[in-house]
Amino acid sequence: MRRRVLQSTTIAVVVAVMLLGLPLALLGADLVHDSEVRKLQSRAEEIGRVVDSRVQRGDVVDAALLQRFVGGTGGSLSASIVAVTAQGDQVEVGGGFSTRTVETVYRSEANTIVVVTVSYWDVFWRSFQVILAVIGACVIALGAGIALAVWQANRLTAPLVYLAASAEQLGSGQVRPQLEPSGVEEIDLVAAELARSADRMAGRLAVERQFAADASHQLRTPLTALSMRLEEITLASEDDYVRQEAQKSLEQVERLAGVVDDLLLRSRQASGGTTEPVHLVELAAQQIDEWSASYHQAGRELLMDVPGDMQVLATPGGLAQVLATLIENSLKHGGGDTLVRATPTGQTGAVVITVSDEGAGVPDDLAPVIFEREVTSGSGTGLGLSLARDLVTADGGRLELSQRRPSVFSVFLAGVPRTLDPDVVLPRGRAMSAGSARRRSRHPR
Repeated sequence: MRRRVLQSTTIAVVVAVMLLGLPLALLGADLVHDSEVRKLQSRAEEIGRVVDSRVQRGDVVDAALLQRFVGGTGGSLSASIVAVTAQGDQVEVGGGFSTRTVETVYRSEANTIVVVTVSYWDVFWRSFQVILAVIGACVIALGAGIALAVWQANRLTAPLVYLAASAEQLGSGQVRPQLEPSGVEEIDLVAAELARSADRMAGRLAVERQFAADASHQLRTPLTALSMRLEEITLASEDDYVRQEAQKSLEQVERLAGVVDDLLLRSRQASGGTTEPVHLVELAAQQIDEWSASYHQAGRELLMDVPGDMQVLATPGGLAQVLATLIENSLKHGGGDTLVRATPTGQTGAVVITVSDEGAGVPDDLAPVIFEREVTSGSGTGLGLSLARDLVTADGGRLELSQRRPSVFSVFLAGVPRTLDPDVVLPRGRAMSAGSARRRSRHPR
């Protein structure tokens, strides 16, 4: 579309310049030619009057008298002048012209004949200068027209590019950017409808995610009870066959529980659009409230260094679970005070959240595989960090082990630009407050 707008506007400008510039150039050249001819006639009349005045006084008419009318300075053309008096005296000044000439003849009342001749090419150059000036003006007008065409094409196509990018983000489940009114009614109508579609889709995705979470939670409870019952049967029964069958059933139940977890995780990753603006200071207050007692019992302290106005794009419950996993890992496997710090990084508005302690750190043999499933340095299932990494990845971020000794885990997430209003730009979700979201489960490594 941009190329078509440029082509059509450029063609219109070229046609307008040609239709106006060509006649203007020809008319201007013709006017200059006529003006030079009139100047020659005026010069001949003036010479005739001067010669008649000399003749009446009885003075001599010589070349010195006519020399000042030859011209060539002050913008007048160089001319050849021939004056013939009534007595037959002839005076000629100025050089002759071997090429084409333009001449004018004047006869005074006293029968004095004056012939003024100039070079045709001098007159033509004066006319051609006008043509060059018109051509220059046409080039400037053409440049201005092309610049206007580029501006108009950008003005029309830029909103469409933003609409395409917004549709792409909407299709992939990401938040939609804020689109300023373009001034083109049709484009603004499409943008408004796309915004309404984004809101409706965000609401549907929220319902689907809630249903998946509720279904997963409801399935975990009976599966856990069934696992415990099978374990009791395995321990209480003295029959080897019963114990073997109970053990096989227990393995099936554990496999089914793993399938439920995988399905829930895939649903989160595939649906996307779960992110919303999260105030980190409120999330930090929530973690302090939950973990302070445990840290005090261990003779340690949980510290938070989070700016009060810092926000990130994340799933509130998922980010709370990630921080809870990292804090609990630090409590179990670290030492000294644990510090949770949030700082901006780079020029893209990203935010890095680090969880560090003063302990011995991560063993060298464990560091390369620490985020893999069922990898643990002690007691635990080994699923905590793996699930935490998947949750961060689902929100478009990443979780890394930035430092081994002492251990520093870093969560990189997209920040919310200060110039944007999250309530307008981002899909609306539940407000993330200190007491509204509680972690349902923690999986330490």
